[in-house]
Amino acid sequence: MTRAARAVPQRGMRLARADRMDGILDAAQAVFCEKGYEGTAVSEIAARLGVVEGTIFKYFPTKRELLVRVLERWYEQMALDYSADLAGIEGARSRLRLLVWRHLRSLRDNPQLCHLMFREIRAGDDYRGSRLHELNRAYTGLLTGVIEDGIKSREFRAGLPVLLVRDMIYGGIEHHAWNYLQGRGKLDVEAITRNVMTILDAGLPRAP
Repeated sequence: MTRAARAVPQRGMRLARADRMDGILDAAQAVFCEKGYEGTAVSEIAARLGVVEGTIFKYFPTKRELLVRVLERWYEQMALDYSADLAGIEGARSRLRLLVWRHLRSLRDNPQLCHLMFREIRAGDDYRGSRLHELNRAYTGLLTGVIEDGIKSREFRAGLPVLLVRDMIYGGIEHHAWNYLQGRGKLDVEAITRNVMTILDAGLPRAP
């Protein structure tokens, strides 16, 4: 049974606000991923929960706000998962490999959410400075932190343009994965991780 299905209350029961919002977000994520932003009707999200459309708007005034909150929740969970994983890994190179692998796996496992983020949100005029923008910066900041730690520990040479390295990694991976995100082909996470790390090992030499 899905979380969205569990969110439907039994007759005579009322859900706490947090539980109701979680149920709405679960159902909204499912519909957005199935039909895209334009193809999604709030009425269908409501129908999946067994509530009237007005109930959705009580918690989320617009469809766009609902999409933004779905993506915020996704980023929040990824940041928690990645931070927990990093805590158990020693060495900057091993930590960098983990982040490359996790990013690729997120693209592979959540292509619809990635597509919604790239197409509907990131290109919008209201993205920069938004909470979702800040969450994305925190997400990519995990990688810049690993590179900076590697410079301090002399695993990487000094003077690296850290932000450029970050952009090359994420930009290169997303460009390489674009056909997959459009529904064409497959994404071999393990093979791409190996190839990316081979390139990074050559470009991020140890300090002399």
